[in-house]
Amino acid sequence: MFNSLFGVHVELSSRCNKKCWMCGRRKVEKNNPRVKYGDMDFGLVHKIANELPSDIVIQFHKDGESLLYPRFGEAVKLFSRQITSLTTNGKLLVEKADEIIGVLDTLSVSIVEGDNEAEDQYEILKKFLEMKGDKKPFTNAKLVGKIDQERYEKLGILIVKRALHDPLGSFGYEKRIPAIPEIGICWALLKHIVISHEGKVSICVRFDPDGIGIIGDANTESLDEIWNCGKRKSWILSHKMGRRNEIPLCQKCQFWGVPTNY
Repeated sequence: MFNSLFGVHVELSSRCNKKCWMCGRRKVEKNNPRVKYGDMDFGLVHKIANELPSDIVIQFHKDGESLLYPRFGEAVKLFSRQITSLTTNGKLLVEKADEIIGVLDTLSVSIVEGDNEAEDQYEILKKFLEMKGDKKPFTNAKLVGKIDQERYEKLGILIVKRALHDPLGSFGYEKRIPAIPEIGICWALLKHIVISHEGKVSICVRFDPDGIGIIGDANTESLDEIWNCGKRKSWILSHKMGRRNEIPLCQKCQFWGVPTNY
C-alpha cells in the first residue's frame, strides 16, 4: 500500500546540457572527474509505471536534464494514469516540442539568476509557447534568485519564485529560511520518493551525491516494498520524535518540504 504517497521523482537522465554556476555538480565533478552520468533503462521505466498508483504526481527530474532522454515522449506516455510534470532548463523545448506538447501535463522552466544564457533561454521559451498555443502542458517560469519578472509576465504564464541556496544541499538559503510545517515533520519525507536513473530509490530530491538517503533499489525490489521499508519508517519516527538530526541526509538540510519563495 502506498499510504500518503503524493509524488515520485523519476530521473530519466542524469546527464545535463548546461553548466549552471550554482549547481553542486560542479564541485562533485572537480573532486571526481571520472563521475559517470547516464539514462534510465526503458525496461525500468516500464516497471516503475506499472507499479505506481493512479492520480499521483510524476516529476521527471532529479539532478539531470530529462529532455536529453532519447525516448522522453514514450516514457511520459507510460504514465498516462498519473499527473506528469517536468522542471527543465528549457534548452530543448523547441527541438523536442512534439514529445512535450499534448503529452506532458505541466512544465516548469527554471530561470536562474546570473545565467549567461538567459537571452537564448527566453527566446526558446517564447517560441515554445507560440508552438504550444492552448495545448498542454500548463507552463510556468520558475525564477530562481533575483530576476526581473516583467518580461516573463508578458508571456502570459504563471510566475513561480524560488530562493537560491547552497550548491551542495538545501541549506544556506538567501533572503529567508524555508517554512517549517506545524506538524514538525518534513512533508517531502512523508509524501515523496525519488528514483535515480540507475534505479536507486531515495527519500527526497535534495542533492545527495553520496547516496546517503537511499532506501532501496527499484531494479530488484518493488516500489511498494521500498515505500514501506523499515529504514524509511525509522526515519519518519525520528522526525516524529523531534530527532531529525539523527538522519544523515537531514542533518544539515533546512528544507521541510515547503517550497521557499524568494
